[in-house]
Amino acid sequence: MLSNTVTFYPGSKSIYELLCNEKYKTKKQNMITGDIKNKIDQIWDTFFVAGITNPITVLEQMTYIFFMKMLDDKQLQEEANARDWDAEVQNPTFPAGERWVNPEATTEEEKTGIPYEHLRWHVFKNFGSDNMFKIVRQSVFEFIKHIGTGEESAYSRYMKSAIFLIPNARTLSKVVDGVDALDMNNRDTMGDVYEYILGKMAASGTNGQFRTPRHIIRMIVEMMEPTPQDYICDPAMGSAGFLVEAVKYIKEKNEEALFAQDEMEHIKTNMINGFDTDQTMLRIGAMNLLLHDISSPNLAWRDSLSEQNEDQNCYSLIMANPPFAGSLDKGNINKKILAYANTKKTELLFLAQFVRSLEVGGRCASIVPDGVLFGTSKAHIAIRKEIVEHQQLRAVISMPSGVFKPYAGVSTAVLIFTKTNSGGTDKVWFYDMRADGYSLDDKRSEISENDIPDIVARFHNLKAEESRTRKEQSFFVPIDEIRENDYDLSINKYKEVEREKVEYEPVKDILARLEKTESEYVKSYSELYKMLEEKA
Repeated sequence: MLSNTVTFYPGSKSIYELLCNEKYKTKKQNMITGDIKNKIDQIWDTFFVAGITNPITVLEQMTYIFFMKMLDDKQLQEEANARDWDAEVQNPTFPAGERWVNPEATTEEEKTGIPYEHLRWHVFKNFGSDNMFKIVRQSVFEFIKHIGTGEESAYSRYMKSAIFLIPNARTLSKVVDGVDALDMNNRDTMGDVYEYILGKMAASGTNGQFRTPRHIIRMIVEMMEPTPQDYICDPAMGSAGFLVEAVKYIKEKNEEALFAQDEMEHIKTNMINGFDTDQTMLRIGAMNLLLHDISSPNLAWRDSLSEQNEDQNCYSLIMANPPFAGSLDKGNINKKILAYANTKKTELLFLAQFVRSLEVGGRCASIVPDGVLFGTSKAHIAIRKEIVEHQQLRAVISMPSGVFKPYAGVSTAVLIFTKTNSGGTDKVWFYDMRADGYSLDDKRSEISENDIPDIVARFHNLKAEESRTRKEQSFFVPIDEIRENDYDLSINKYKEVEREKVEYEPVKDILARLEKTESEYVKSYSELYKMLEEKA
């Protein structure tokens, strides 16, 4: 017998709807149309015309507007479902007939509050531009800043330091009209929309360091094959690219998980863990996840290398692109991390933290600068030795220097290892990526050459790599040889370059040909000169 109340997960459809809706039983084609891109471009341009020209500020302000609409869309959906089931919506975001009072209210007028109905998108968008601007700036924005009980979304928990920067009613009205035309209930489309916006932020040449190229993220995710049972972490999450791509991969490969309530609950909550030291990036990353239907991930403002990070033996999968070339004050670094590598270099400290925070059997794939592979300092050798000798180093994928252009030209690699605390490395697979599907100049234009499909296929069939020689693009190197080379992991140390013998023409013949050419030139010159004299 059905209860007279129905529970709906934030931002999702009911289980009944999922079971009845055939589109959830087939793989979706996640792509956004040119029309949607044009709408996003117009919203983006509206901010620039209004004087908001910092791309990350534009993205942040757009994120606030998205959240306002999503909250109302969610409740409208819940109300429709409740009517169909003759039930009540539990714990509505906007209780009917009640007033919201700003916890920071100081005047008597403010303490009387505002009807919750006026905070709803489908209501305030019809108030007229001036009235809407006043309500959104003074009430709706303050409401989403104080909604942070943790029940609505991880995003709402990082709103306390948010500032509303849309300068006038005209700009807000145009932005609201633009966002209103987007279907926020279609999470597949909205997820792609947000990634398109992140791409615009990177393409603007500002804050590009926050965004690892999506195809590189996808390559790493496909190699690591996350599952619905994993506990996934990115300790330097930025805009949450790795976490979002992991969720997308899991939903593509495990569609039955969409119908299991316990697995869906795990995916939306405990599975995803991310940390960053920038509140703005936490808000952006949380919204990115929310738009991919991950409503309550474990995200936190945290310096992953400091004493405040107590994570140890707790994650089954780490995928990350941690900060490069940073140098920290040793006094602020967690002593347990320094036990692995006594250094101030962030790229080495993050690797140490990955080892520390993985559970035994946990996997890690991390992008590292090439210097990590061959650096000769004690700390460089120590962390490589830790991963090779005490854990199981599985693969080193060397990437070309243009992968992160136009923001950086540094050469990078992907290290893949499993935490064992008892060794297990007998040989390491190396791959020399020469092309990633894009030109390696600042333009990064799409090209046909692309090693990524080959890398993923070969990584999942390493037995077939046994017979490969050092002259080929991928090969194995035994651990004894790596030990002999101070745990150097640069592919150039081990690959064999085949030099072809070039036969050159004898010098005597070259000189004779030059002499003949010169005489022909002199003869032609003389004839031309003679012709000019005759005409004169």
